[in-house]
Formats: sequence, structure tokens, C-alpha cells
Amino acid sequence: MTGKHIGKIVRTTLVLAALCAGAATQAQEVVRLGNLKFAHFGAVAYIKEIAPACGIKVEEKIFAKGLDVMQAIIAGELDVGATASEAAISGRASGAPIVVVAGFARGGARLVARHGLGVKGMRELKGKKVGVTRGGIQEVLLMAELQQHGMSADSAPGKDVQLIYLPFADLNQALMGGDIDAMMQSEPQSSQAINKGFGVEVLKPYDTPIGEPVRTLVMTEAFYSGKRALAEKFMRCFVQATRTFISEPAVAEKYVRETIFKGQISKDDFEDAIANSPYSFDVTAAHIQITTDTMVKTGVGRMVRPPRASDWVRIDLLEAAKKSAGVR
Repeated sequence: MTGKHIGKIVRTTLVLAALCAGAATQAQEVVRLGNLKFAHFGAVAYIKEIAPACGIKVEEKIFAKGLDVMQAIIAGELDVGATASEAAISGRASGAPIVVVAGFARGGARLVARHGLGVKGMRELKGKKVGVTRGGIQEVLLMAELQQHGMSADSAPGKDVQLIYLPFADLNQALMGGDIDAMMQSEPQSSQAINKGFGVEVLKPYDTPIGEPVRTLVMTEAFYSGKRALAEKFMRCFVQATRTFISEPAVAEKYVRETIFKGQISKDDFEDAIANSPYSFDVTAAHIQITTDTMVKTGVGRMVRPPRASDWVRIDLLEAAKKSAGVR
């Protein structure tokens, strides 16, 4: 074989190798996902498990709260984020280049009082210390409930209710230890407090204009518009993961209890949590606008320029993915 033929074979081999490498790279396109550690965020976490079958790789990073996800997006560290709606709204108002593309859970909040106090309604919180996580949707709902009942609240003493701001992870301990009298808590922590006997449910705060708050899946504008094919793959994967968790609750329970919480929550905790925060797909601009208006009214977030929902809620990718999967 002549040197000319050998050179041609080598060049052909290199070209084929490059094409294969390119195909492998394309098959493993990476999506950077920010998520939170809650039961109702489980289907979003599950996306990374089925991502290879969707032709993508998902790198998940867990944050303490939604506002931290927004900061990571602003810093250019994420493509997609899972947050409560208030964090997405505050993020957009602060300049985060995001669009809302889906809603992955509803509800997920509960007012729980310390066992033995006899608190059965909002009025009975007068003179009490109520724990809540600053800036979370739980704070928005708590303030909206207090306003509906004509009650005042502040972190300083002297109002009808004294607010004690604590991270989600510390609220249960504070209630159990008597440092607070009640808490507006997320799931599964509120269910755990009730099932372990140191908390009793006062109400689920869904009678405000917000109704059941929707947890939002957001994408950066650059990812949504600039990497359209990859965004479409991710959204199809989201629909598949969510449909699995809705139609196969045993899969959802096993994944959330064993993989996410490492056996730290019971079967009852999981079932009660998801009963109060069911997995879903949908979100509307109207819901985001009502949530924005309520945040303005209650002063949570202190936005200088509240974003208009119709400018940044984009559900076209979701609708296409649902249609492709045969989901109504």
C-alpha cells in the first residue's frame, strides 16, 4: 500500500472519529439545573435519572432556597431552575434573565401550631411568635392571610404577630423546642411535624387570591431562545419525569424517600406531603400576575419594578412536549 493510500485512510479515520466524537458530545449535551430539597421538587430531580434516554445530561445542584437559585442564574451558573413562584418573580424583578416555562407542583404550604396551644385559626395567633422563611412563598401566603384577618406582623415585638425568620430546615426544631408558637412551613416538613405529634394543622393557606401556589420551572432567556433544540429535549424529559411521578406513585415515593431524603421521611410523611403538594405540569400568566400583585400588596420582596407576567411566562415548549407525550 502506497503512502498516498495510507494517508487517505488516516484522514478518513480521523474524520470518522471526529464525527463520532461530535455525535457523542451532542448526545450528552449538558443542562445545568438548580433545585431544592423538598418532596414536591422530586420529579424535577428525577429528570437527571432519565436524562440519558432523552439524549441529554443533567447536572443538578441543590440550593437552600429559591432566591439562591436566582442568584446562581444571574451569575451564569445555571440553565434551568426550580423555585417557588415568588423567587422567580423577585428574580425577574432584580434582573434575572429568566422565563417561566412550566409549573411542577401545587400547594406545598401549611400553617402548623405547637401541640397543646389550642390554636385553631388565624385570630388565635395574636400575641404569638410565628416562624417563616424570609422571602419564601410561605411568607407571601402568611402575610396575605394576616391581611385578610386584619392583623399586623413584624419581626420586632409590638404587632399582633411577631415573625421569627428561620431557614426551612430549622423551623421544625424551633416549633418542637418552644422557640416559636406556630410556623408557615413547606413539605414534607409540615407533615413531619404533625405526624411526629409536636405540631397540629391550623390551615392550608389557599383561600387568598393566589389560591394554591404553583412551583415554577424557569429557563434562562439564553437557553430558551439560544439553545432551542436542547431546551425542547429538556422539556420533553420534564414531562416524562412528571408523568411518571403522577401515574406511578410508588416510583415517586421510593425515589423521594430513599434517594433524596435517604430514609429520613416516613411513608406517611411522603403521602401526606404530596397530598398537600401534588405534582403537576401547568402554570398560567394569570396565576403569576396574581402572585406578583399579592407580593406587592403584602410588601414581600420589595420590588421596585414588579414584572408583568405576560412578558415572561412562556408555555409553548411545555405545550409541545405535552402534545408529543400525549399528555392533556
